Amino acid sequence: MAWLGFAILALVLWGITGVTQKLSTNRISSLRSFLWFCLAMVALSAIVLVVTPPHWGMATKVVVCSVAGGILNGLGAWASFRALESGGKASIVISLISLFPLLTVVLAVALLHERLTGMQMAGAVVAIAAAIMLSLEPTPPKLDA
Repeated sequence: MAWLGFAILALVLWGITGVTQKLSTNRISSLRSFLWFCLAMVALSAIVLVVTPPHWGMATKVVVCSVAGGILNGLGAWASFRALESGGKASIVISLISLFPLLTVVLAVALLHERLTGMQMAGAVVAIAAAIMLSLEPTPPKLDA
C-alpha cells in the first residue's frame, strides 16, 4: 500500500500549496505568481531529469498524454491563481477546485470502463453537496441607516 503514503503526501503538499498560492496572489498578480510556479516546476523537473534519466523510446500516445497532462495541470494552476487573485477565499477556492477527482471519476467510468461501488457513488454525491455548501457565501446583514 505504498500508494497510500504517496497519496497522503500529495494531500499535505497540495494543502500547503493552497495557502502559499493565496499569500502570493495577495501581494503579486496571478500571472506573476504563475510564472514563479512554472519556474519552480522547471527547476524541479531538471532535478528529476538528472536523478532519473528518461527513457526516450516511448510510444507517441504516452508522450502526448504526458504532455497534455502537464499542460492541463499548468492551466489548472493558472486558473486557481486567478480565482484567488479575483477575491476568492483560499478556504473556499482550494476546497472547490480540490474536487477535481470527481471529474476524473466520471471520465474513468466513461472512458476507462471502471466501476464504482454504491459507497463510492454516495461519496461523490456527498462531495458535490459539500462543494455547493462551501461555495455559498452568506449575504451580509443590512445596516439600518
